[in-house]
Amino acid sequence: MIKKFASERPFLTRLVIISALSLIFTLLFNEATYLMQKDASDRAPQTITLVIPDGAARQIEAGEPVPSIPEEMVFVVGDVLEVKNEDSVSHQLGPIWVPPGSSGRLVMEQAEKLSLNCSFQSNQFLGLDVRPATNLNTRLIALFLTTPTLAVLIFLYSLAAYPIRSSGAKKASA
Repeated sequence: MIKKFASERPFLTRLVIISALSLIFTLLFNEATYLMQKDASDRAPQTITLVIPDGAARQIEAGEPVPSIPEEMVFVVGDVLEVKNEDSVSHQLGPIWVPPGSSGRLVMEQAEKLSLNCSFQSNQFLGLDVRPATNLNTRLIALFLTTPTLAVLIFLYSLAAYPIRSSGAKKASA
């Protein structure tokens, strides 16, 4: 039994070393990739305020867009959209009814693309893109999914490129 383990020891040693190096490489590569591709949805949830300016209703009636209000907005699950109405007319955004001088809130509870009926847009719709946040848990899952695959591939290639000689083969060549 001990002799059998001794013959497998070089393989296990190589596998452990390659696994450790794969973990380090994967960690560095995944984090560098994450930092380069990071966008506005890679953040903690927050409250985002959308202000309906005074005179928005008049601009909409004239067929003009309100320049301070975007046609689409991007959110993270858990964000809260607060709509403040500074106009003299009541406005609506989907389920939110906002009288003049007040505000309403909409919680983004799940990842989805929405097109809500909107009284303060010239096309009468506001697009909302709710994305899942990339958090530490997501990044750790990626790390632990990629590391074993990389370690096994490098281990197999290392055996093909640099075979481990058995102890009997070493004695015969000496």
